[in-house]
Amino acid sequence: MTDSKNEVTAPKIEFPCERYPIKVIGDAGEGFRETVIEVIQRHAPDFDEATLVMRDSRNGRFLSVQVLITATGVEQLQAIHVDLRATGRVHMVL
Repeated sequence: MTDSKNEVTAPKIEFPCERYPIKVIGDAGEGFRETVIEVIQRHAPDFDEATLVMRDSRNGRFLSVQVLITATGVEQLQAIHVDLRATGRVHMVL
């Protein structure tokens, strides 16, 4: 028996979801931004680069790139995650 007080459920996302944030964290270095943009555009062709926000880590070793896309479904989000990780430069996708 489960206690409904202790269950944590993820928020329900309704698709299409405009301005869906994706944060990508990886090793800072030349071409990281472009790599992220290339993968995002492959899966979200209407992605607007003006929504991109970059931040360096305190010691400059890592870079986070946040983008906003119109998410069309779970399959799209999973494909973005898989392709970003396959670059070998991405440590985390949030």
